[in-house]
Amino acid sequence: MMQDYVYVVRSGPVAGGEEAYNDWYTNVHLGDVLAVPGFVSAQRFCLADPAAPDAPTPGYLALYTMRTDDPEGLLATLTGLVEGGQMAMSEAFDMETVTTVLYRALTPVVTGRADVEA
Repeated sequence: MMQDYVYVVRSGPVAGGEEAYNDWYTNVHLGDVLAVPGFVSAQRFCLADPAAPDAPTPGYLALYTMRTDDPEGLLATLTGLVEGGQMAMSEAFDMETVTTVLYRALTPVVTGRADVEA
């Protein structure tokens, strides 16, 4: 049975490249990653308050849901596509600050009612 994982990527732009970074990441890279069999969803986030004293850097986060029985193999495939030039990376993507972490799902997704006000 295939297992769900979340691949967490914290990254940011090179100096002066924020607009190009966000355009490429949202309009190119998410689709490129989702074209790889085993990746099932992707979502990007930015810090709500980048000026907060404890705000981490870089301030952008991408969450990729993966469904696979070989997460390391799937990530190796992704790396191979990048290193082999089949998946383009933007010059605005700061490779020096990127961090990644892989999590294995312990539960299925639990959802609430979106139409209920707090």
